[in-house]
Amino acid sequence: MSLVIRKPIVTCFHCGEDVITEGITSNDKHFCCTGCKTVYEIINKNQMCEYYDLSASPGINQQTKIREGKFDFLDDAPIIDKLVHFKDQTYYHVTFYLPQMHCMSCIWILEHLHKLNAGISSSTVNFIKKEVTLIYKHSQTTLKEVAKTLTRIGYEPHISLNDINTTKIKKYDRSRIIKLGIAGFCFGNIMMLSFPDYFSLGTLENPELKHWFNYLNLILSLPVFFYAASEFFISGYKGLKQGFLNIDAPIALAILITFLRSVYEIGSASGVGYLDSMSGIVFFMLIGRYFQNRTHQRISFDRDYTSYFPLGVSVIHPDGNETQISVADLKVGHRIKIHNDEIIPADSILFLGKATIDYSFVSGESLAVEKSIGEIIYAGGKQTSGAIELEVLKEVSQSYLTQLWNNAAFKTKKEVVTVSFIHRISRYFTYALFSVALLAASYWFIYDASKIWNTITSVLIVACPCALLLSATFTNGNMIRILNKYKLYVKNAAVIERMAAIDTVVFDKTGTITEQGKSDIIFCGEDLTPLQQQFIRSLANQSKHPLSKSIVSFLPFSPSLPVKAYKEWKGFGVEGFINTVSIKMGSAEFILGSKSPKVNVGSTVYISINGACVGYFLINTKYRNGLAEIVMQLKKQVQVKILSGDNDSEAAYLKTIFGRDTEMHFNQKPEDKLRYIQQLQKQHRVLMIGDGLNDAGALMQSDVGIAISDDTNNFSPACDAVLSGKNFNLLNELICYCQKEKLIIYASFALSIAYNFIGLYFAVMGDLKPVIAAILMPISSISIILLTTGLSSLFEFKLKKSKV
Repeated sequence: MSLVIRKPIVTCFHCGEDVITEGITSNDKHFCCTGCKTVYEIINKNQMCEYYDLSASPGINQQTKIREGKFDFLDDAPIIDKLVHFKDQTYYHVTFYLPQMHCMSCIWILEHLHKLNAGISSSTVNFIKKEVTLIYKHSQTTLKEVAKTLTRIGYEPHISLNDINTTKIKKYDRSRIIKLGIAGFCFGNIMMLSFPDYFSLGTLENPELKHWFNYLNLILSLPVFFYAASEFFISGYKGLKQGFLNIDAPIALAILITFLRSVYEIGSASGVGYLDSMSGIVFFMLIGRYFQNRTHQRISFDRDYTSYFPLGVSVIHPDGNETQISVADLKVGHRIKIHNDEIIPADSILFLGKATIDYSFVSGESLAVEKSIGEIIYAGGKQTSGAIELEVLKEVSQSYLTQLWNNAAFKTKKEVVTVSFIHRISRYFTYALFSVALLAASYWFIYDASKIWNTITSVLIVACPCALLLSATFTNGNMIRILNKYKLYVKNAAVIERMAAIDTVVFDKTGTITEQGKSDIIFCGEDLTPLQQQFIRSLANQSKHPLSKSIVSFLPFSPSLPVKAYKEWKGFGVEGFINTVSIKMGSAEFILGSKSPKVNVGSTVYISINGACVGYFLINTKYRNGLAEIVMQLKKQVQVKILSGDNDSEAAYLKTIFGRDTEMHFNQKPEDKLRYIQQLQKQHRVLMIGDGLNDAGALMQSDVGIAISDDTNNFSPACDAVLSGKNFNLLNELICYCQKEKLIIYASFALSIAYNFIGLYFAVMGDLKPVIAAILMPISSISIILLTTGLSSLFEFKLKKSKV
């Protein structure tokens, strides 16, 4: 029998969540909790209710209360100095990351913070990065009060240890934008100054005017040659220095030959040169590279454990007073207090309280672990059952998690030994180009030696591999844009090429193929009356065990009744009396004794009322939608494996999805995962898909590492790409889409070869006019842009169908 939960029809005016507890109202508006009501009253008091007009229920749920003193560490001068990126005698400038930001109403209220805190002079929102930059008067308010102001309205700033270890404001590299602007400006003006020569077929009525136009073109070409095109020369030189001919080397040669020949022709008054073609191709190639190298700004692909750790922690002094200090200042022997849902920053021993530690992000274990006083609790775990006191055993830099992360294998970026097929093609193309030039030179050496120089330079000008570079950059740029659209954010274009070549996919389990914090629950047994449901829920509320929490969430809401004679038998279950009724819940052995039946899938919690077993809850891990279909599709083209830090309790069920022939490894430590990937790579190209710190080494080592994140703004480990959990069902289609990259590039390259044949005809004949090059260059470039955009969008059609 499955219980049906009746959903309330009233929603919170502030956040839009269902209202379960009645009676929380203000101005005839209903709220789901007192926190949302308080935020509304603050906004209403300051006459800022326009916030609610921009979006329906735009607020953030406030059911989790922010404890007093949480931001006391922001009174510490050294921490302030590291967080503030500018200060003078009057103002401090600080930037906070706000993962809760999601709509226009958020932007509106964040840009009106000065109405809530008079010390804040201005606030500027970067919605893409989910950041707000604040300027405040330190004589009127403090950094702590600024953080509390944000928190009171539902935008608690995410402040991590990483924020004081790195520069808060990174200067954006505008050099390519500047180069692009210069190349575009010069190209347009050179083309304009060349029009009279084109239209007059080289015979202007005023020769003096032609002379000045040519020199103006030469002056305009100088910043293009020496600055805008510099990256091609630098990259080509570095490649040759290492004994490798990359695509930039022949491009740099073509630019050099075009410039030198143009300088010679203009200086000797023998021609007008090809400066328009040179500046144009540099301009289009820079556009392509800028388009390709754009990375989704709000995704960080190189995070480490410091982004996961809090910045401040409560330290208990011998006199009993609590103060907040930076995590980096923790010392061995410090007594610290960790509150509910806070991260443990250093290896410690439990001194006081009941610890239920969630290690899912660190070890992959799906169920929280209960710890007793005197046991060691490792850094990275999250406390889930109230406040506890710990004594630090190791400093943060010496903790197990930190040492693991600092392992050379975890820190070293993967070396991509496979040379891109673009460079291989360009190498053969260059050899063919030189062969054509030599053959043409040999021919003219016999018949007309005066045309040798003109022929060689013309061939190198008209047939440089610029078209191949344009094909690659615009194809990759379009594909990155489309992948972003389907919430697969890749680090760079090389990831697409490597993903197309994978032959083995390795899945983590917890949080990757399962939905974090969700379970499928059914009750098997007698129909439970509403009163029995209330009794069971009241007893389960007394326990902090994850299975008890799941049952509380599953049963319909009802006020908790007092439980008398409550006892908890560790590893077995709990019992107590409610209104003289005996209630027990726990394992089959605890409830039934020797009559324990075997259940192959999921976890069971049996229920006894007044000594009689009325049934049991079957709690299964909730796997992501479409998992079985994804696995079936993937196994048609690649090998599929499971590598999990969780236990093997659901191995039998996973065999029904992945097949009995699928290799599965459970109880794997982070270093075990890393070694396994290294072994696989001896014979395979591996795609690793994970979600937690325990997957970081494997993600970094694999040929392609994808981190699954149900919220791409939350922490994800270092990786090559981040895939939103909502689009997990598109995994196979996204991989197939990446495999189309080569086909699109080959098609656009074939088109450019057709244009090259036309240009080569004039070049080998020694009769390449500037007007011919000026016509072929933009037509070829624009055709390639249109073809790559069209094919990329065409292959997107299957993705659209799958999403629907």
